[in-house]
Amino acid sequence: MSTFISLTVYGLSDGALLALAALGFVLIYKATRVINFAQGEFLLVGAYMFYTGFVIFKLPLIGAAVFGVLVAIVLGIVVERFILRPLIGENPISVIMVTIGLSSVLKAVIQIFFGTAPKSQPRILPTGSIELAGVTVPVNRLVVILIAAIVLAAFTAFFQKSRHGISMRAVADDQQAALTMGISVRRVFTLAWVLAAVSALVAGVLLADLSAVDQNIAAFGLIVFPVVILGGLDSIPGTIIGGLTIGLLKQYVSGYADPGLAEVIPYLVLVAILIVRPYGIFGETRIERV
Repeated sequence: MSTFISLTVYGLSDGALLALAALGFVLIYKATRVINFAQGEFLLVGAYMFYTGFVIFKLPLIGAAVFGVLVAIVLGIVVERFILRPLIGENPISVIMVTIGLSSVLKAVIQIFFGTAPKSQPRILPTGSIELAGVTVPVNRLVVILIAAIVLAAFTAFFQKSRHGISMRAVADDQQAALTMGISVRRVFTLAWVLAAVSALVAGVLLADLSAVDQNIAAFGLIVFPVVILGGLDSIPGTIIGGLTIGLLKQYVSGYADPGLAEVIPYLVLVAILIVRPYGIFGETRIERV
């Protein structure tokens, strides 16, 4: 039982980070129908920008967070305005190739300025442990779950209650109808990329604190694809369920079976979902008549 509780805590924290990372992916896809293969590199940039503010510029924690958010906003605006917007109406394969190229460029920029060696950063999360149902679990893992839950709840409230969130939902449902209602579709596109970069920043900073500020953060972003395929490419609730499911599944397989299999299991789930339900568990099934 102690092993199960420990694996569950670790799985939920990993799943919460996956949900945050996948949230940006889904936001971009819902608004623009672009599959962003650079989402992992958005996490990488976010982690290194927080490191820059916190360690290099020696800003206080809040100042480093604000610096990271500002850089994430600029990154989202620049990518949408100068890279993706000129490709509106182009072949979807061309857009996908551009996002793949963007991922390589972002990783190369980080390597040019920071090198490839892991960076040392003071811990921002509590480092102690507590007893939970008779099991000792790290406090930082519980804090990650709490922070992710707050951020995801804030995003959910934004989409349901705010004017900009409702505009994003309208554009995601029908761009032409949104245009006739006076909604700026291009502004919504920009907002989607900005929010995706900010959510990736949060995930990247938390992941770096749990592990290290290094290039492996981008690799964590690869697991986003099984998450969004499982939950649905256009479903935000599905993103949360998918992230928690994949996070728990990896930990259970690693703890009860084989750690090597745990690295493969998300992609086995991806293949299985694509075969059984290509639109994901919560994804919208689209029927096209030709």
